[in-house]
Amino acid sequence: MKLLPDGALDRLQDGCRIIGSRCNQLGISQWEVVASQSYGHQIDIEGGKISLAGGGGEGGYGIRVLEDGKFGFAYLVDVKSADEAISSAISIARMSPSIEGFVLPSEQSAGKVEGLFDKSIIDLDSEFLLNQADAIISEVSSLDSRAVVTGGGIGVSANAAAILTSEGIDSGGLTTSHGVGVQISIDENDQLTSSWQSKSAKSKLPNVPDCIERAVEWAQLTRDPVKVESQEDDSPILMTSEGFSPLFSVVVPTAIKGEKLVRNESFWSGKMSQNVISSDLSIIDDATVEAGKSSSSRDDEGVPSRRNVLIQDGKLTGSLWSTRDSAQQISEGRIESAHTTGSAIRSGHQSPPVSGCSNLFLSSSKKSHNFDSMLEMMGDGFVINSVMGAHTANPTSGDFSVTTSSILRVENGEIIGSVKQAGVSGNMAKALQKGVFLGDDVRAQGSYSSGTMYVPNVLLTKGIRVNPV
Repeated sequence: MKLLPDGALDRLQDGCRIIGSRCNQLGISQWEVVASQSYGHQIDIEGGKISLAGGGGEGGYGIRVLEDGKFGFAYLVDVKSADEAISSAISIARMSPSIEGFVLPSEQSAGKVEGLFDKSIIDLDSEFLLNQADAIISEVSSLDSRAVVTGGGIGVSANAAAILTSEGIDSGGLTTSHGVGVQISIDENDQLTSSWQSKSAKSKLPNVPDCIERAVEWAQLTRDPVKVESQEDDSPILMTSEGFSPLFSVVVPTAIKGEKLVRNESFWSGKMSQNVISSDLSIIDDATVEAGKSSSSRDDEGVPSRRNVLIQDGKLTGSLWSTRDSAQQISEGRIESAHTTGSAIRSGHQSPPVSGCSNLFLSSSKKSHNFDSMLEMMGDGFVINSVMGAHTANPTSGDFSVTTSSILRVENGEIIGSVKQAGVSGNMAKALQKGVFLGDDVRAQGSYSSGTMYVPNVLLTKGIRVNPV
């Protein structure tokens, strides 16, 4: 059976038109209907064996109504419940405070973003995933006979989404995804080491993605820890893309939101047009990048997606806005003018849109470095491949305090062994200000907050403290 049923998008768009027509009949001045439907197959792996195979789909509709700057939102599964949902949204709007100047965005032409749909994924079924799981389990065993896939899985999905508004926006599209994530463990001589690695893409992945080898490698590297005296001073650390992205994704996407900046709830508040990070570093949010994990032709309000330069050569130059957030901050007198940057996101059809990032890129104008050269530059320090507790980082201050058991000790530019466990603390804003060097291999990582992080390995030489256990 095909992953995506025939006519899936057409049915969603027809449903949007039915709901929109009902809004017009009820005399609602401005309305927005969004719809999404996802379909997927998934395989779970546990203890070196396939433990569960499943599939299915879910979806529905979201309705936002707007009258006199007041908005209400409701969602539903079936168009038969449209009247009830519309009535609920109207009731919420009438009880809500008015946002002066808030109107739904009008239709604007949007360019097509390539690489978001891979037809070959549609034909993949549970049998394909079973075969891929077997291939991954076999590859792990061939790389290291001690290694076992103790957790993780494989999934493929297809998603249909549509938006229709009273302001003339009428758009929809299909996307696909293929993802693999594995926990690799080596349990030998009363010593257990593990590593989690994952990879996902809009297109079909190789049968054995490169994340499998990385997971085995890090399960090997973290065995037989060496004794390390506790560090009294800040230490240089080389964070792999997998280790750095969780902290980066918690702190930076929030700090760069327009509403956070103008509310003084970001460590970059009041610093527009000022140097805030190392002068060679730039941060760009780009929803139009081909095959980007969080790319789209329009944002979740139907506004054409765009490339937003947020920090250029160390200088804060931009921020992320949705239509409602920009209007609200102007209405409350915190800023004279602001406009949507095509940065509205929502978690499916069950929530109204808010400001957020899409594909966030960290780059440098300086020459990038390979892993070995970054070790040489570090001299004495640590390599960190994953952290625990990144979600506790403070995006207002930039402070973080996490732990890691995936850490290596470096002396004189050479890895001398692993460290059993360590605490890692610092301030992200300060750590990025100077002494930052980027690696030459950018990998896309999932996010704790919004969007996708495209970050390389990062060498931080200032402002990070490591306390080995």
